[in-house]
Amino acid sequence: MRTTDDPVVSWSDITAQPLPPPGRRIAYGSDPEQFGELRLPSADGPHPVVVVLHGGCWQSAYDLEHISHVSAALARSGLAVWTVEYRRIGHAGGGWTGTFDDVVRGTNHLRVLAEENALDLDRGVALLGHSAGGHLALWLASRRTVPPAEQVEAGSFDVGLALAVRGVVSLAGITDLRDYAAGDGSCNASVEPLLGGAFEAVPARYAAASPIEQVPLGVPARLLHGRLDSIVPLAQSERFAAQARAAGDAAVVEVIEGAGHFDLIAPFAPAWPSVEAAVHELFSAP
Repeated sequence: MRTTDDPVVSWSDITAQPLPPPGRRIAYGSDPEQFGELRLPSADGPHPVVVVLHGGCWQSAYDLEHISHVSAALARSGLAVWTVEYRRIGHAGGGWTGTFDDVVRGTNHLRVLAEENALDLDRGVALLGHSAGGHLALWLASRRTVPPAEQVEAGSFDVGLALAVRGVVSLAGITDLRDYAAGDGSCNASVEPLLGGAFEAVPARYAAASPIEQVPLGVPARLLHGRLDSIVPLAQSERFAAQARAAGDAAVVEVIEGAGHFDLIAPFAPAWPSVEAAVHELFSAP
């Protein structure tokens, strides 16, 4: 377990935490990985909604369990939380394009759940993701309006986001897949299997799947990143924010001093108040 002398939260610190009670598991498709967990706050609705997307290098070895601490903490803070599971590398249909289609379809399923669970979709949902989930959250915001020609050019994306988006909170998100794939880490090596090839072989897929290629998103983006992150470089968030602002987006980077990659999904860590505040500020903004 982490001690006060440790500089950052580790993966083992996250997995050593007792799991919170699970949310209500609801399928949005027929595949075993096509489901979400819904958590509702204790107060009466209508509830503002945040969609949570977990990381784990888009790999089947990592599921939504590790981000359940985040989902439970956000629900305690007064938000309805829909944590979307999706097919990943190693699953039949995962990668290109099933992973991408799933996060859109899973998020759109909120329209089915809204009335029964007093979900306030009129205000727009907030999107939150960590690491590879941060990549998916930023990309998801760009699917609000998808012309048919773009769908064909992108590959086989056959669905657009059918919900209003209040904004995006990216926690150490991967924003530029081509740049990230050039790194030498184990997570960096997951980009090629996610997209089905290197950039030189499938450049259109990199353009269609990288958030930095989708700006302007047209919604506020808050990018939180630990100064000591050794898995996703801080430059990924900084370059995205600069390019998004140049395109007219309201994009802000908050650097968390003394934090690494996993501090941002640890409600027991000093970084957590910044994460919670970033989500709630999306709903308090005019």
